[in-house]
Amino acid sequence: MNYDFTTRISRKGVGSQKWDEMLAENPKVPAGVAPLSVADMEFENAPEIRRALHELVDAGPLGYTGPTDRFYSACIDWQVRRHGWMPQKEWAVVTPGVVPAIFDAVSTLTDEGEGVIIQPPVYYPFRMAVESAGRTLIENLLVVEDGSYRIDFEGLEATAARPDARMLVLCSPHNPVGRVWSVSELRRVVDICMANDVLIVCDEIHNDLIMPGNAHTTIANVMSAEELGRAVVCTAPSKTFNLAGCQCSVIYIADEGLRERFCSGFGKLALQTVNAFAYTATIAAYEKCEPWLNQLVDVVWSNFSYLVNWVAQSHPELDVYELQGTYLAWVDFRAWGLEPGELKRFMREEALLWLDEGDLFGQGGDGFERFNLACPADVLAESLKRLDEAAERRGLGK
Repeated sequence: MNYDFTTRISRKGVGSQKWDEMLAENPKVPAGVAPLSVADMEFENAPEIRRALHELVDAGPLGYTGPTDRFYSACIDWQVRRHGWMPQKEWAVVTPGVVPAIFDAVSTLTDEGEGVIIQPPVYYPFRMAVESAGRTLIENLLVVEDGSYRIDFEGLEATAARPDARMLVLCSPHNPVGRVWSVSELRRVVDICMANDVLIVCDEIHNDLIMPGNAHTTIANVMSAEELGRAVVCTAPSKTFNLAGCQCSVIYIADEGLRERFCSGFGKLALQTVNAFAYTATIAAYEKCEPWLNQLVDVVWSNFSYLVNWVAQSHPELDVYELQGTYLAWVDFRAWGLEPGELKRFMREEALLWLDEGDLFGQGGDGFERFNLACPADVLAESLKRLDEAAERRGLGK
């Protein structure tokens, strides 16, 4: 079956966060302009998911709903089929999103005064989770070597050895730089953390969005059974199948004690279940939508190739980092000499281009922009055309 990844959709007036932000800043934005910022897709959901949700609504009342055996089987079978590991049913904790899960993990699995390591430039809720819990933020910055990002392992060893270091929040694949960590890199992370009694919370929300020539390895597959007892593995169908609004994630915690502490945080807020639509959409996605995902990856890869070619031909002074995973391209605009605030104003006011600015992601992000490539090809082409014309008017890159 060939799925539709070309129809342009308007998300005006439906509560889309990124569309509402764009229209609030510029109510007169021309038709056809779509924001390429927040990481959800400018595509229709897979028809199998839409059909399952219609059937749910038609079937009867939308009362209190919990996870069924079929839900757990769909989630675990997906991990087995797609990622080659078999978590146990009792390890699975259903939460209303990976971000809430990370906030909860930081607050329940660390104590006041303890430190949490993050690796900037990185998804900004990681920092928010640490700061909101009143924990100590410890930064282990990624480094660029031979045009590619890598983990600063010497720095990680030093930060993990700190007496206050209690947890590492690892982004795998990494958002925003697009790295898919290798088996050897993950193994070294595990070795360092285990040697220093540092818990690992691994955000694998982008684990299904792997570009051609790359392979994602879940951190669970490089850990022994004992080591896995020191890990929290975060998964979700939300990025993979554009289901963020359904608010469903499955967090795998092998150690019973850690799992009970983790669950206690949601229990205090009476958030032990998610909505009925989340369960149904997840089952349909994992059981029926793998062909849709495979075609999506091809579309994203084609869009990335278009972006790379555009930079090479029009603005070779810019750098596009290799996209190994996620549907988010990380582009270095520092050659244009614009301060972060000026770069943002230029993008939005002159190029009519809404992106996620690099400084959102912490140290190492100034002067970068993150492009959401989960959009029809002509949306990306028109966006880059506007950017090229705005740059020419300004004399940038000349």
